Amino acid sequence: MEVSGVCCVGGLVAILVFFVSGFLNWVWFKPKKIEKFLRDQGLKGSSYKFLFGDIKEMVRLTIEAESKPISLSGDIVPRVLPFVHKSVITHGKICFTWMGNKPVLYVSEPSMIPEILANYNQFQKQRGGHPLIKLLHRGLFDTETDQWVKHRKIINPAFHVEKLKQLVPAFYISCGEMIEKWDKMLTNESSCEVDVWPHVQTFASDVISRTAFGSSFEEGRKIFELQREQIELLRKATQSIYIPGSRFLPTKSNKRIKEIHQELLIIIRGIIDKRLAMTESKTIDNNDLLGVLLNTNHEEIKRRGSNNFGLSIEDVMEECKLFYFAGQETTADMLELARNEVLEVFGKKKPHTEGFSHLKIMSMIFSEVLRLYPPAMILGRMIHEDVKLGNLTLPAGTCIQVNTLLLQSDHDIWGDDAKEFNPERFSEGVSKATKGQTAYIPFGGGPRICIAQNFALIEAKTALVMILQRFSFELSPSYSHTPHVVIIKP
Repeated sequence: MEVSGVCCVGGLVAILVFFVSGFLNWVWFKPKKIEKFLRDQGLKGSSYKFLFGDIKEMVRLTIEAESKPISLSGDIVPRVLPFVHKSVITHGKICFTWMGNKPVLYVSEPSMIPEILANYNQFQKQRGGHPLIKLLHRGLFDTETDQWVKHRKIINPAFHVEKLKQLVPAFYISCGEMIEKWDKMLTNESSCEVDVWPHVQTFASDVISRTAFGSSFEEGRKIFELQREQIELLRKATQSIYIPGSRFLPTKSNKRIKEIHQELLIIIRGIIDKRLAMTESKTIDNNDLLGVLLNTNHEEIKRRGSNNFGLSIEDVMEECKLFYFAGQETTADMLELARNEVLEVFGKKKPHTEGFSHLKIMSMIFSEVLRLYPPAMILGRMIHEDVKLGNLTLPAGTCIQVNTLLLQSDHDIWGDDAKEFNPERFSEGVSKATKGQTAYIPFGGGPRICIAQNFALIEAKTALVMILQRFSFELSPSYSHTPHVVIIKP
Protein backbone atom coordinates (compact mmCIF):
# COMPACT_ATOMS: atom_id res chain seq x y z
CA MET A 1 0.00 0.00 0.00
CA GLU A 2 2.79 2.41 0.92
CA VAL A 3 4.77 1.52 -2.19
CA SER A 4 1.66 2.03 -4.33
CA GLY A 5 1.02 5.44 -2.74
CA VAL A 6 4.60 6.52 -3.35
CA CYS A 7 4.37 5.47 -7.00
CA CYS A 8 1.12 7.39 -7.40
CA VAL A 9 2.65 10.55 -5.92
CA GLY A 10 5.75 10.07 -8.04
CA GLY A 11 3.62 9.77 -11.16
CA LEU A 12 1.72 12.95 -10.34
CA VAL A 13 4.98 14.80 -9.71
CA ALA A 14 6.35 13.56 -13.04
CA ILE A 15 3.21 14.73 -14.87
CA LEU A 16 3.37 18.12 -13.11
CA VAL A 17 7.05 18.53 -13.97
CA PHE A 18 6.27 17.63 -17.61
CA PHE A 19 3.54 20.27 -17.94
CA VAL A 20 5.47 22.95 -16.05
CA SER A 21 8.58 22.38 -18.16
CA GLY A 22 6.48 22.47 -21.33
CA PHE A 23 4.81 25.71 -20.25
CA LEU A 24 8.15 27.32 -19.35
CA ASN A 25 9.58 26.26 -22.70
CA TRP A 26 6.57 27.79 -24.49
CA VAL A 27 6.60 31.12 -22.64
CA TRP A 28 10.32 31.60 -22.00
CA PHE A 29 13.03 29.23 -23.23
CA LYS A 30 11.80 28.86 -26.85
CA PRO A 31 11.20 32.62 -27.38
CA LYS A 32 14.62 33.44 -25.90
CA LYS A 33 16.23 30.83 -28.17
CA ILE A 34 14.46 32.39 -31.20
CA GLU A 35 15.57 35.86 -30.08
CA LYS A 36 19.22 34.74 -30.00
CA PHE A 37 18.80 33.04 -33.40
CA LEU A 38 17.49 36.30 -34.94
CA ARG A 39 20.18 38.48 -33.31
CA ASP A 40 22.93 36.12 -34.51
CA GLN A 41 21.83 36.96 -38.09
CA GLY A 42 22.41 40.66 -37.46
CA LEU A 43 18.78 41.60 -36.77
CA LYS A 44 17.97 44.14 -34.08
CA GLY A 45 14.79 44.22 -32.03
CA SER A 46 13.16 44.38 -28.60
CA SER A 47 14.06 41.92 -25.87
CA TYR A 48 11.44 39.27 -25.16
CA LYS A 49 9.36 39.87 -22.02
CA PHE A 50 7.71 36.99 -20.21
CA LEU A 51 4.37 35.86 -21.70
CA PHE A 52 3.11 39.26 -22.98
CA GLY A 53 6.12 40.27 -25.07
CA ASP A 54 5.56 43.88 -26.24
CA ILE A 55 1.75 43.89 -25.96
CA LYS A 56 1.63 46.11 -22.84
CA GLU A 57 3.88 48.68 -24.51
CA MET A 58 1.78 48.57 -27.70
CA VAL A 59 -1.40 49.30 -25.76
CA ARG A 60 0.24 52.08 -23.72
CA LEU A 61 1.63 53.88 -26.77
CA THR A 62 -1.66 53.55 -28.68
CA ILE A 63 -3.69 55.08 -25.85
CA GLU A 64 -1.14 57.88 -25.47
CA ALA A 65 -1.01 58.61 -29.23
CA GLU A 66 -4.81 58.77 -29.60
CA SER A 67 -5.24 61.10 -26.63
CA LYS A 68 -4.54 64.25 -28.66
CA PRO A 69 -4.99 65.46 -32.26
CA ILE A 70 -2.14 66.29 -34.64
CA SER A 71 -1.65 69.13 -37.11
CA LEU A 72 -3.10 68.64 -40.57
CA SER A 73 0.40 68.50 -42.05
CA GLY A 74 1.71 66.32 -39.23
CA ASP A 75 3.11 62.81 -39.59
CA ILE A 76 0.26 60.34 -39.03
CA VAL A 77 2.57 57.32 -38.54
CA PRO A 78 3.41 58.02 -34.85
CA ARG A 79 -0.30 58.48 -34.15
CA VAL A 80 -1.83 55.45 -35.89
CA LEU A 81 1.14 53.05 -35.55
CA PRO A 82 3.06 54.42 -32.57
CA PHE A 83 4.72 51.15 -31.51
CA VAL A 84 5.75 50.22 -35.04
CA HIS A 85 7.10 53.73 -35.60
CA LYS A 86 9.14 53.64 -32.39
CA SER A 87 10.49 50.16 -33.17
CA VAL A 88 11.62 51.06 -36.70
CA ILE A 89 13.20 54.32 -35.54
CA THR A 90 15.05 52.44 -32.78
CA HIS A 91 16.02 49.19 -34.54
CA GLY A 92 15.88 49.84 -38.31
CA LYS A 93 13.62 49.10 -41.31
CA ILE A 94 13.97 45.34 -40.78
CA CYS A 95 13.62 44.50 -37.10
CA PHE A 96 11.66 42.29 -34.73
CA THR A 97 9.32 42.70 -31.77
CA TRP A 98 7.09 40.32 -29.80
CA MET A 99 3.35 39.70 -29.99
CA GLY A 100 3.04 37.65 -26.85
CA ASN A 101 5.54 34.82 -27.25
CA LYS A 102 5.55 35.09 -31.07
CA PRO A 103 8.29 37.00 -32.92
CA VAL A 104 7.09 39.68 -35.36
CA LEU A 105 9.44 40.71 -38.17
CA TYR A 106 8.79 44.25 -39.41
CA VAL A 107 9.66 44.77 -43.07
CA SER A 108 9.87 48.27 -44.58
CA GLU A 109 12.55 47.43 -47.14
CA PRO A 110 11.28 47.44 -50.79
CA SER A 111 13.70 44.76 -52.00
CA MET A 112 12.20 42.09 -49.71
CA ILE A 113 8.53 42.78 -50.34
CA PRO A 114 8.01 41.13 -53.79
CA GLU A 115 9.16 37.77 -52.40
CA ILE A 116 6.73 38.00 -49.46
CA LEU A 117 3.73 38.99 -51.56
CA ALA A 118 4.40 36.60 -54.45
CA ASN A 119 4.91 33.40 -52.41
CA TYR A 120 1.48 33.18 -50.83
CA ASN A 121 1.89 29.48 -49.96
CA GLN A 122 4.97 30.11 -47.82
CA PHE A 123 3.94 33.52 -46.48
CA GLN A 124 0.29 32.99 -45.57
CA LYS A 125 -2.20 35.52 -44.23
CA GLN A 126 -1.53 36.22 -40.57
CA ARG A 127 -3.80 34.60 -38.01
CA GLY A 128 -4.06 35.58 -34.37
CA GLY A 129 -5.13 38.88 -32.88
CA HIS A 130 -8.39 39.09 -30.94
CA PRO A 131 -10.34 35.83 -31.52
CA LEU A 132 -13.68 37.64 -31.89
CA ILE A 133 -12.41 39.43 -35.04
CA LYS A 134 -13.14 36.22 -36.99
CA LEU A 135 -16.86 36.94 -36.42
CA LEU A 136 -16.52 40.12 -38.52
CA HIS A 137 -15.70 38.27 -41.71
CA ARG A 138 -13.75 35.36 -43.09
CA GLY A 139 -14.20 34.72 -46.79
CA LEU A 140 -11.48 35.37 -49.38
CA PHE A 141 -9.31 37.35 -46.94
CA ASP A 142 -8.74 34.39 -44.66
CA THR A 143 -8.65 31.36 -46.95
CA GLU A 144 -5.33 29.80 -47.93
CA THR A 145 -3.74 27.52 -50.59
CA ASP A 146 -6.33 25.49 -52.57
CA GLN A 147 -9.30 27.05 -50.75
CA TRP A 148 -8.08 30.54 -51.65
CA VAL A 149 -7.64 29.51 -55.31
CA LYS A 150 -11.24 28.21 -55.39
CA HIS A 151 -12.72 31.30 -53.75
CA ARG A 152 -10.72 33.71 -55.92
CA LYS A 153 -11.70 31.89 -59.13
CA ILE A 154 -15.42 32.01 -58.33
CA ILE A 155 -15.48 35.58 -57.01
CA ASN A 156 -13.22 37.14 -59.65
CA PRO A 157 -15.90 37.49 -62.42
CA ALA A 158 -17.98 39.73 -60.15
CA PHE A 159 -15.17 42.33 -60.22
CA HIS A 160 -14.34 42.19 -63.93
CA VAL A 161 -14.16 45.69 -65.39
CA GLU A 162 -17.00 45.02 -67.84
CA LYS A 163 -19.26 43.93 -64.96
CA LEU A 164 -18.27 46.97 -62.91
CA LYS A 165 -19.29 49.30 -65.74
CA GLN A 166 -22.87 48.07 -65.23
CA LEU A 167 -22.72 49.22 -61.60
CA VAL A 168 -21.93 52.90 -62.33
CA PRO A 169 -25.68 53.85 -62.35
CA ALA A 170 -25.92 52.53 -58.78
CA PHE A 171 -22.89 54.65 -57.81
CA TYR A 172 -24.58 57.64 -59.46
CA ILE A 173 -27.89 57.16 -57.60
CA SER A 174 -26.20 56.79 -54.20
CA CYS A 175 -23.98 59.83 -54.70
CA GLY A 176 -26.94 61.80 -56.03
CA GLU A 177 -28.78 61.21 -52.75
CA MET A 178 -25.78 62.51 -50.78
CA ILE A 179 -25.50 65.62 -52.97
CA GLU A 180 -29.24 66.26 -52.60
CA LYS A 181 -28.81 66.35 -48.80
CA TRP A 182 -25.98 68.86 -49.15
CA ASP A 183 -28.08 70.99 -51.51
CA LYS A 184 -30.83 71.20 -48.87
CA MET A 185 -28.27 72.27 -46.26
CA LEU A 186 -27.25 75.12 -48.57
CA THR A 187 -30.78 76.48 -49.02
CA ASN A 188 -30.58 80.29 -48.99
CA GLU A 189 -26.91 80.07 -48.01
CA SER A 190 -23.74 80.27 -50.10
CA SER A 191 -21.83 78.02 -47.72
CA CYS A 192 -22.29 75.84 -44.64
CA GLU A 193 -20.22 73.65 -42.32
CA VAL A 194 -20.57 69.89 -42.92
CA ASP A 195 -18.96 66.87 -41.29
CA VAL A 196 -18.41 65.00 -44.55
CA TRP A 197 -17.35 61.65 -43.06
CA PRO A 198 -20.81 60.39 -41.89
CA HIS A 199 -22.24 61.29 -45.30
CA VAL A 200 -19.44 59.42 -47.07
CA GLN A 201 -20.05 56.38 -44.81
CA THR A 202 -23.73 56.40 -45.74
CA PHE A 203 -22.83 56.77 -49.42
CA ALA A 204 -20.46 53.78 -49.18
CA SER A 205 -23.11 51.66 -47.45
CA ASP A 206 -25.73 52.54 -50.05
CA VAL A 207 -23.34 51.72 -52.90
CA ILE A 208 -22.53 48.30 -51.42
CA SER A 209 -26.20 47.63 -50.69
CA ARG A 210 -27.28 48.47 -54.24
CA THR A 211 -24.41 46.79 -56.06
CA ALA A 212 -24.21 43.68 -53.88
CA PHE A 213 -27.86 42.94 -53.27
CA GLY A 214 -29.84 44.92 -55.86
CA SER A 215 -33.52 44.56 -54.99
CA SER A 216 -32.67 43.73 -51.34
CA PHE A 217 -31.33 47.26 -50.89
CA GLU A 218 -33.01 48.04 -47.55
CA GLU A 219 -31.86 44.76 -45.99
CA GLY A 220 -28.38 45.60 -47.22
CA ARG A 221 -28.51 48.90 -45.34
CA LYS A 222 -29.30 47.02 -42.14
CA ILE A 223 -26.21 44.82 -42.68
CA PHE A 224 -24.02 47.90 -42.91
CA GLU A 225 -25.44 49.45 -39.74
CA LEU A 226 -24.91 46.24 -37.76
CA GLN A 227 -21.41 45.71 -39.09
CA ARG A 228 -20.41 49.29 -38.30
CA GLU A 229 -21.48 48.76 -34.68
CA GLN A 230 -19.57 45.47 -34.61
CA ILE A 231 -16.41 47.12 -35.97
CA GLU A 232 -16.48 49.78 -33.26
CA LEU A 233 -16.88 47.17 -30.50
CA LEU A 234 -14.01 45.12 -31.94
CA ARG A 235 -11.82 48.19 -32.34
CA LYS A 236 -12.15 48.88 -28.62
CA ALA A 237 -11.48 45.21 -27.82
CA THR A 238 -8.23 45.17 -29.81
CA GLN A 239 -6.92 48.19 -27.90
CA SER A 240 -6.76 46.25 -24.63
CA ILE A 241 -4.62 43.30 -23.61
CA TYR A 242 -6.39 40.07 -24.54
CA ILE A 243 -6.56 37.48 -21.76
CA PRO A 244 -6.91 33.96 -23.22
CA GLY A 245 -10.47 32.71 -22.80
CA SER A 246 -11.95 36.14 -22.01
CA ARG A 247 -14.02 36.04 -25.20
CA PHE A 248 -16.23 33.44 -23.48
CA LEU A 249 -17.08 35.76 -20.57
CA PRO A 250 -20.68 37.11 -20.74
CA THR A 251 -19.61 40.77 -20.82
CA LYS A 252 -21.91 43.33 -22.40
CA SER A 253 -19.48 43.85 -25.30
CA ASN A 254 -18.92 40.14 -25.97
CA LYS A 255 -22.66 39.42 -25.89
CA ARG A 256 -23.44 42.27 -28.31
CA ILE A 257 -20.67 41.24 -30.75
CA LYS A 258 -22.08 37.71 -30.87
CA GLU A 259 -25.68 38.97 -31.15
CA ILE A 260 -24.72 41.10 -34.16
CA HIS A 261 -22.98 38.09 -35.72
CA GLN A 262 -26.17 36.02 -35.46
CA GLU A 263 -28.36 38.88 -36.76
CA LEU A 264 -26.07 39.31 -39.78
CA LEU A 265 -26.18 35.60 -40.60
CA ILE A 266 -29.99 35.56 -40.44
CA ILE A 267 -30.35 38.62 -42.71
CA ILE A 268 -27.76 37.46 -45.27
CA ARG A 269 -29.14 33.89 -45.32
CA GLY A 270 -32.62 35.31 -45.96
CA ILE A 271 -31.36 37.44 -48.86
CA ILE A 272 -29.54 34.49 -50.42
CA ASP A 273 -32.48 32.09 -50.03
CA LYS A 274 -34.84 34.64 -51.60
CA ARG A 275 -32.40 35.24 -54.45
CA LEU A 276 -32.00 31.52 -55.14
CA ALA A 277 -35.78 31.11 -55.29
CA MET A 278 -36.14 34.06 -57.67
CA THR A 279 -33.30 32.74 -59.83
CA GLU A 280 -34.93 29.33 -60.14
CA SER A 281 -38.21 30.95 -61.17
CA LYS A 282 -36.31 33.25 -63.56
CA THR A 283 -37.97 36.36 -62.12
CA ILE A 284 -34.77 38.35 -61.66
CA ASP A 285 -31.74 39.43 -63.70
CA ASN A 286 -28.64 38.57 -61.65
CA ASN A 287 -26.39 41.49 -62.54
CA ASP A 288 -25.45 42.57 -59.01
CA LEU A 289 -22.45 41.16 -57.13
CA LEU A 290 -24.46 38.51 -55.29
CA GLY A 291 -26.14 37.39 -58.52
CA VAL A 292 -22.84 37.10 -60.40
CA LEU A 293 -21.31 35.19 -57.47
CA LEU A 294 -24.21 32.71 -57.30
CA ASN A 295 -24.23 32.21 -61.08
CA THR A 296 -20.47 31.66 -61.27
CA ASN A 297 -20.62 29.26 -58.34
CA HIS A 298 -23.45 27.28 -59.96
CA GLU A 299 -21.63 27.08 -63.29
CA GLU A 300 -18.40 25.88 -61.64
CA ILE A 301 -20.24 23.11 -59.75
CA LYS A 302 -22.11 22.11 -62.92
CA ARG A 303 -18.94 22.10 -65.04
CA ARG A 304 -16.87 20.09 -62.54
CA GLY A 305 -19.74 17.76 -61.57
CA SER A 306 -19.36 18.12 -57.79
CA ASN A 307 -20.36 20.54 -55.02
CA ASN A 308 -16.79 20.24 -53.71
CA PHE A 309 -15.61 22.55 -56.49
CA GLY A 310 -18.02 25.34 -55.51
CA LEU A 311 -18.72 27.49 -52.48
CA SER A 312 -21.12 26.39 -49.78
CA ILE A 313 -23.97 28.67 -48.72
CA GLU A 314 -21.91 29.45 -45.59
CA ASP A 315 -18.97 30.46 -47.84
CA VAL A 316 -21.25 32.74 -49.88
CA MET A 317 -22.54 34.33 -46.68
CA GLU A 318 -18.99 35.09 -45.54
CA GLU A 319 -18.16 36.65 -48.91
CA CYS A 320 -21.25 38.85 -48.60
CA LYS A 321 -20.06 40.03 -45.18
CA LEU A 322 -16.68 40.73 -46.75
CA PHE A 323 -18.30 42.93 -49.46
CA TYR A 324 -19.43 45.21 -46.64
CA PHE A 325 -16.28 45.10 -44.53
CA ALA A 326 -14.00 45.92 -47.48
CA GLY A 327 -16.42 48.55 -48.82
CA GLN A 328 -16.14 50.62 -45.63
CA GLU A 329 -12.59 50.96 -45.42
CA THR A 330 -10.85 54.37 -48.51
CA THR A 331 -5.42 70.75 -51.39
CA ALA A 332 -7.68 73.50 -52.69
CA ASP A 333 -5.50 74.41 -55.69
CA MET A 334 -5.20 70.80 -56.83
CA LEU A 335 -8.96 70.24 -56.38
CA GLU A 336 -9.64 73.30 -58.51
CA LEU A 337 -7.47 71.84 -61.28
CA ALA A 338 -9.37 68.57 -60.89
CA ARG A 339 -12.69 70.46 -61.13
CA ASN A 340 -11.61 72.09 -64.40
CA GLU A 341 -10.58 68.69 -65.71
CA VAL A 342 -13.95 67.18 -64.73
CA LEU A 343 -15.89 69.98 -66.41
CA GLU A 344 -13.75 69.62 -69.53
CA VAL A 345 -14.33 65.85 -69.78
CA PHE A 346 -17.94 65.56 -68.54
CA GLY A 347 -19.37 69.08 -68.33
CA LYS A 348 -22.59 68.65 -66.35
CA LYS A 349 -23.27 65.17 -67.76
CA LYS A 350 -23.33 61.94 -65.77
CA PRO A 351 -19.88 60.37 -65.24
CA HIS A 352 -19.01 57.22 -67.20
CA THR A 353 -16.05 54.83 -67.14
CA GLU A 354 -14.81 55.79 -70.62
CA GLY A 355 -14.24 59.36 -69.39
CA PHE A 356 -12.33 58.31 -66.27
CA SER A 357 -9.25 57.44 -68.33
CA HIS A 358 -8.96 61.13 -69.30
CA LEU A 359 -8.91 62.35 -65.68
CA LYS A 360 -5.14 62.54 -65.20
CA ILE A 361 -5.17 65.06 -62.34
CA MET A 362 -7.85 63.12 -60.47
CA SER A 363 -5.85 59.90 -60.85
CA MET A 364 -2.81 61.68 -59.42
CA ILE A 365 -4.89 62.88 -56.45
CA PHE A 366 -6.19 59.39 -55.71
CA SER A 367 -2.69 57.91 -56.00
CA GLU A 368 -1.36 60.44 -53.49
CA VAL A 369 -4.28 59.96 -51.07
CA LEU A 370 -3.77 56.18 -51.19
CA ARG A 371 -0.04 56.73 -50.56
CA LEU A 372 -0.61 58.81 -47.44
CA TYR A 373 -3.69 56.91 -46.22
CA PRO A 374 -3.46 53.31 -47.54
CA PRO A 375 -6.52 51.10 -46.87
CA ALA A 376 -4.24 48.48 -45.29
CA MET A 377 -1.47 50.09 -43.22
CA ILE A 378 0.06 46.71 -42.44
CA LEU A 379 0.05 43.49 -44.49
CA GLY A 380 0.38 40.58 -42.07
CA ARG A 381 1.82 37.20 -43.03
CA MET A 382 2.65 34.05 -41.07
CA ILE A 383 5.17 31.30 -41.83
CA HIS A 384 4.47 27.73 -40.71
CA GLU A 385 7.88 26.26 -41.46
CA ASP A 386 11.45 27.59 -41.53
CA VAL A 387 11.96 29.74 -44.66
CA LYS A 388 14.61 31.89 -46.32
CA LEU A 389 13.81 35.56 -46.91
CA GLY A 390 16.63 37.37 -48.64
CA ASN A 391 19.73 36.50 -46.62
CA LEU A 392 17.67 35.73 -43.50
CA THR A 393 16.46 32.39 -42.16
CA LEU A 394 13.18 32.77 -40.30
CA PRO A 395 11.89 30.13 -37.86
CA ALA A 396 8.40 28.62 -38.12
CA GLY A 397 5.80 30.63 -36.22
CA THR A 398 7.29 33.99 -37.13
CA CYS A 399 4.78 36.73 -38.00
CA ILE A 400 5.80 39.12 -40.79
CA GLN A 401 4.40 42.63 -41.07
CA VAL A 402 4.96 44.60 -44.28
CA ASN A 403 4.60 48.16 -43.07
CA THR A 404 2.72 49.76 -45.97
CA LEU A 405 2.26 53.12 -44.26
CA LEU A 406 5.93 53.45 -43.31
CA LEU A 407 7.02 52.29 -46.74
CA GLN A 408 4.83 54.83 -48.52
CA SER A 409 6.05 57.73 -46.39
CA ASP A 410 9.77 56.86 -46.37
CA HIS A 411 12.00 59.90 -47.06
CA ASP A 412 14.66 57.66 -48.63
CA ILE A 413 12.15 56.62 -51.32
CA TRP A 414 9.81 59.60 -51.73
CA GLY A 415 12.12 62.51 -50.94
CA ASP A 416 12.08 65.32 -48.39
CA ASP A 417 8.38 66.01 -49.00
CA ALA A 418 7.38 62.37 -48.25
CA LYS A 419 4.94 63.45 -45.50
CA GLU A 420 3.33 66.16 -47.65
CA PHE A 421 0.36 65.96 -49.99
CA ASN A 422 1.89 66.35 -53.45
CA PRO A 423 -0.04 64.59 -56.27
CA GLU A 424 2.46 65.94 -58.81
CA ARG A 425 4.87 63.18 -57.78
CA PHE A 426 2.63 60.77 -59.76
CA SER A 427 2.55 62.92 -62.92
CA GLU A 428 4.68 60.32 -64.76
CA GLY A 429 3.15 57.24 -63.16
CA VAL A 430 3.81 55.03 -60.13
CA SER A 431 6.98 53.41 -61.47
CA LYS A 432 8.67 56.79 -61.97
CA ALA A 433 7.51 58.04 -58.56
CA THR A 434 8.90 54.95 -56.77
CA LYS A 435 12.08 54.78 -58.87
CA GLY A 436 11.06 51.26 -59.87
CA GLN A 437 10.95 49.95 -56.29
CA THR A 438 8.13 47.99 -54.65
CA ALA A 439 7.22 50.93 -52.45
CA TYR A 440 3.59 51.63 -53.40
CA ILE A 441 1.19 48.84 -52.40
CA PRO A 442 -2.04 50.46 -51.07
CA PHE A 443 -4.08 47.45 -52.23
CA GLY A 444 -1.42 44.84 -51.43
CA GLY A 445 0.38 42.99 -54.22
CA GLY A 446 1.17 39.66 -55.81
CA PRO A 447 -1.54 37.02 -56.39
CA ARG A 448 -3.46 38.22 -53.31
CA ILE A 449 -3.78 41.84 -54.45
CA CYS A 450 -7.18 43.29 -53.47
CA ILE A 451 -9.80 41.83 -55.80
CA ALA A 452 -12.06 44.88 -55.42
CA GLN A 453 -9.58 47.68 -56.13
CA ASN A 454 -11.22 48.56 -59.47
CA PHE A 455 -14.63 48.64 -57.76
CA ALA A 456 -13.28 51.05 -55.12
CA LEU A 457 -11.60 53.37 -57.62
CA ILE A 458 -14.60 53.56 -59.98
CA GLU A 459 -16.87 54.28 -57.00
CA ALA A 460 -14.54 56.99 -55.69
CA LYS A 461 -14.06 58.63 -59.10
CA THR A 462 -17.82 58.67 -59.73
CA ALA A 463 -18.41 60.37 -56.39
CA LEU A 464 -15.63 62.96 -56.76
CA VAL A 465 -16.71 63.85 -60.32
CA MET A 466 -20.27 64.50 -59.15
CA ILE A 467 -19.14 66.47 -56.10
CA LEU A 468 -16.73 68.69 -58.08
CA GLN A 469 -19.46 69.35 -60.67
CA ARG A 470 -21.56 70.91 -57.90
CA PHE A 471 -19.48 72.00 -54.87
CA SER A 472 -16.21 73.53 -53.73
CA PHE A 473 -14.64 72.96 -50.29
CA GLU A 474 -12.45 74.61 -47.70
CA LEU A 475 -11.33 73.24 -44.34
CA SER A 476 -13.50 74.23 -41.37
CA PRO A 477 -11.73 76.17 -38.58
CA SER A 478 -13.25 73.69 -36.10
CA TYR A 479 -11.69 70.64 -37.79
CA SER A 480 -9.52 68.45 -35.55
CA HIS A 481 -7.15 66.04 -37.31
CA THR A 482 -7.39 62.70 -35.47
CA PRO A 483 -6.67 59.83 -37.90
CA HIS A 484 -7.03 56.37 -36.36
CA VAL A 485 -7.21 52.72 -37.27
CA VAL A 486 -10.82 51.66 -37.92
CA ILE A 487 -10.15 47.97 -37.23
CA ILE A 488 -6.96 46.05 -36.70
CA LYS A 489 -6.97 43.09 -39.07
CA PRO A 490 -3.51 41.87 -40.24
